[in-house]
Amino acid sequence: MKIRFWGVRGSIPTPLSSNQIQRKISAVVQRIQVDDLKSPETREAFLATLPENIFGTVGGNTTCVEVRLNDDTLIIFDAGSGLSRLGNHLYHENSHIRNYHIFFTHFHWDHIQGLPFFSPQVFNPECVINFYSPVPNFREILSGQMKNPYFPITINMFSKSIKYNVLKNNTVRIGNAEISWRKMKHPGGSYSYKIREDYKTMIFSTDTELQDSDFEKNTNNNDFYQGTDIIILDSQYTLDEAIEKYDWGHSSYSLAVDFASAWNINQLVLFHHEPLYDDNKMATIYKSANWYKKYQQNSEIEVILAREDLEITI
Repeated sequence: MKIRFWGVRGSIPTPLSSNQIQRKISAVVQRIQVDDLKSPETREAFLATLPENIFGTVGGNTTCVEVRLNDDTLIIFDAGSGLSRLGNHLYHENSHIRNYHIFFTHFHWDHIQGLPFFSPQVFNPECVINFYSPVPNFREILSGQMKNPYFPITINMFSKSIKYNVLKNNTVRIGNAEISWRKMKHPGGSYSYKIREDYKTMIFSTDTELQDSDFEKNTNNNDFYQGTDIIILDSQYTLDEAIEKYDWGHSSYSLAVDFASAWNINQLVLFHHEPLYDDNKMATIYKSANWYKKYQQNSEIEVILAREDLEITI
């Protein structure tokens, strides 16, 4: 199972500003030495020493995560602006894939705004695209924001090879994988999803405000969380912000570490980044999360900062 991140921000897309780019360039210039410029090899070696918050970015697109199963089945979680990047990537690599499975956690704008731009896939009659949600009327929800005066392309302009699958049971099978879901605390509701394939498991839980009940050692929680290989978890806030913004539907990075430790989850991916945080702030949060994990019962958790184009294999 391979995971690739196409959009990792929450709320609104946040492209780098000119000032932010200038500050990155300035930080590089301050570090460079004469010997670093002697040859192409020394220049590459110098660039390799730069921290990711300077020589890179977490990205500014909203939520979209790709999961490739072992049989190359493509599953997508959410249709934020990152979905456009995924569609362009598939098109330019001349992908052979013609079947897509898109699961929606919920329908706030930052999780659906890329849907009309999943092109040419949603307009290609050779592509079969399956949409999934436990929300019974989700087709009407999607079509409601794709009509005049909000948007010039209506959902009826999509290919006829699109299917709307309302999730009614506890699990659904796609290829060799089993996918289950549960409702999380978030304004209007949001669903987390768990994929199990060949004894490997991952959980995608964006837009989640963790509750005491999520930590309770009961049968339902044990079955869903215990011993998961990797969890991609909402960690939008610092602890102070999470307390101040109670009921806003998001969690802190420290609470995310607590949660991964409590359920013996091997890898924790910090996700759904605050749009006001620049790359330096995100680097600080990542450093703080790794410091904080040392004081957990399960201190061997691998903490990962979600960034666009990051790939993880489990």
